[in-house]
Amino acid sequence: MAEADVQTRNQDKPTAAEIRAALGENSGLRARDFATKLGITEADVVAAQVGHGITRISARPDELMPAVCTFGDVMALTRNDSVVHERTGTYLDWHPGDHAAMVLGPEIDLRIFPSHWVHGFAVRNDSGKGPSRSLQVYDATGEAVHKIYPRDGTDLEAWDRAVEALATGDTSDTLALDPPRAPEAAIVRADKAEELRAAWSKMTDTHQFLRLVSKMKMNRLGAYRTAGAPHAVPLKPEALNAALLACAADAVPLMIFVGNKGCIQIHSGLIETLKDMGPWQNVLDPRFNLHLRLDHVAEVWLVEKPTRRGPALSIEAFTADSSLILQMFGYRKEGQEDAEAFARMTETLPR
Repeated sequence: MAEADVQTRNQDKPTAAEIRAALGENSGLRARDFATKLGITEADVVAAQVGHGITRISARPDELMPAVCTFGDVMALTRNDSVVHERTGTYLDWHPGDHAAMVLGPEIDLRIFPSHWVHGFAVRNDSGKGPSRSLQVYDATGEAVHKIYPRDGTDLEAWDRAVEALATGDTSDTLALDPPRAPEAAIVRADKAEELRAAWSKMTDTHQFLRLVSKMKMNRLGAYRTAGAPHAVPLKPEALNAALLACAADAVPLMIFVGNKGCIQIHSGLIETLKDMGPWQNVLDPRFNLHLRLDHVAEVWLVEKPTRRGPALSIEAFTADSSLILQMFGYRKEGQEDAEAFARMTETLPR
């Protein structure tokens, strides 16, 4: 999109005052649903309230994460259009990096891509139910990257000190946003199938995979379609829900990866309480919640990648427009691996 088109798109948005007025008339809507109704982004909605309980803060992970590590128990939220991943815990073991950074605590486990952490906000809404706070980060297009919410054990004095230190002083209540990115369709290279399978078999680490397929001018889903069995086996769409139900019923430990362009959030361990509500399947455990739109699941693949520690088996789900929804692996932590139960579970899934 040309720069003039971007300017027109931003000019066509309602004003901040109009957004605030509409908020008062739609107080029961979730922020994301409200933004969709107005034809704007969630970041536009948040920015419109700057000076009305919302403060702009630095979104840079190198500044934000060390402060968050002082908060104690909080809830971390990462989502995409099809699934919301919520994990309660403490931000620990921060590893900075210009291209990629990490939080490696036992409960809060994140992979962060700092170039997409563009707009930061501290939210505080004082209501009859008590103060409601959050820290929210958005990318250049206005899509939510990561959010943090206090819990009973949160050090709110540390939270307030962090907000004061991170405040940018920018009081603007509008955002100039980049256009949304169209999802990348699966790139299949039938002519590269044998070369792909040969290189796939020689991998020693799962992190080599995306570099490998990029060299062959493919992407993740395109590589799965190109390689086929035994490397990537197509499952029925309902296999994703069947896997969640089986892991909960049989106490199979697993890892659930949910991400967007700026952040990947990982749950490791058991899931116990599942409850479906309409199109949503929900994990409702005390310190981990997952909210999954089953009606968005169009493709599911059972993928096996060789590593030095043995094969890494995953279940990976995609939307109809080829966007990755989530990945599930058997539990693989150094010295605590228990992937065999996960592998046995996958044998029962509908092909």
